[in-house]
Amino acid sequence: MSTDAEMAVYGKAAIYLRKPEKERIEAQNKPFDAKTACYVVDDKELYVKGTIKSRDGGKVTVITLDTKEERVAKEDDVHPMNPPKFDKIEDMAMMTHLNEPSVLYNLKERYAAWMIYTYSGLFCATVNPYKWLPVYDAEVVAAYRGKKRMEAPPHIFSVSDNAYQFMLTDRENQSVLITGESGAGKTVNTKRVIQYFATVAVQGPEKKKEQASGKMQGSLEDQIIAANPLLEAYGNAKTVRNDNSSRFGKFIRIHFGTSGKLASADIETYLLEKSRVTF
Repeated sequence: MSTDAEMAVYGKAAIYLRKPEKERIEAQNKPFDAKTACYVVDDKELYVKGTIKSRDGGKVTVITLDTKEERVAKEDDVHPMNPPKFDKIEDMAMMTHLNEPSVLYNLKERYAAWMIYTYSGLFCATVNPYKWLPVYDAEVVAAYRGKKRMEAPPHIFSVSDNAYQFMLTDRENQSVLITGESGAGKTVNTKRVIQYFATVAVQGPEKKKEQASGKMQGSLEDQIIAANPLLEAYGNAKTVRNDNSSRFGKFIRIHFGTSGKLASADIETYLLEKSRVTF
């Protein structure tokens, strides 16, 4: 795990990517009883934290931590809690007890600290912050470049860089699948993947200051980044969850030269929901 000094390379994004050293040390020294600490099913909150008081057959008596209320629940409705050192863990596959409440609480606590990216084994889960965070700046791109997955905090840039490095090493095509419900942030994270590739794999010298009138302006990487919003202008619509929701899927191919330089790209649209288009 990186020290605070090592995290300085991420600049102002560091606090949104990894717990500070002080918090990690406090969590490791926090008292914890693995036999009694638990989560119990709750009608309102889905799960709440509690302490097991006693067990009798298939019934468990639990005292909730927040309200100090005593409840009797079924054995199946009581789930073991992970030690405090796993609080806000970056890869949930590393948990001692991998259960639903542990996953939900981990995502909730990370989200409360604006750590929107969390690994779950091979996957990277993202929770839409619905606000701007300084985690996509140029210095963050540079900090993730060339780092293995376990050497850096969870981020879409880490996923992108690993795919890029595997492509260069194995000389094989790589795929990044971005999926989720409406408003989850699929389109934004797709832009970030393109941004990352356009930054680390730029082609040739800087663009000329003067270009012929009437011709397409901007470098290749600029054009690739600009193509996505252009499609959105024609294909997006307002929904209950999202004022600017993509109404179609996109299959994006980004082509690289033998040296790893960005060469070209093409975008195919599909699943256009014509039934939602109004005239």
